[in-house]
Amino acid sequence: MRLLFLCVANSARSQMAEALARSMGFDAQSAGSAPSRVNPLATEALAEVGLSTAGHTSKHVDRIAPDSVDVVITLCAEESCPVFLGDHTRLNWAMPDPDRKHEELTHEARLAHFRVARDAIAERLRVLSASL
Repeated sequence: MRLLFLCVANSARSQMAEALARSMGFDAQSAGSAPSRVNPLATEALAEVGLSTAGHTSKHVDRIAPDSVDVVITLCAEESCPVFLGDHTRLNWAMPDPDRKHEELTHEARLAHFRVARDAIAERLRVLSASL
């Protein structure tokens, strides 16, 4: 099953989802409508569970070939998720952006939000894998 994870910046949720999905044997990609960079806190949260974002880049959704995707999974909650055209199975795993840029938080408190997102994505992937 070929998965595409979408969020706006393709910096945190979708990057973590891509790495987690690949570690579970899925063919996975991620993209966004306003790509930026892979968030260092996403990298740190993944490293805690033995995963790497080495080689990951933030990509625009227009760079993804429609025929390379079976399932589109959106991760946006409070923002408008990118649109990916085509006849694909679609899942909405809405969750808040863990970056919390608008909040004054310590590094540890900010990282805690990334851990929550990472673990929620991992659980949803386990459920998806078990349903196949």
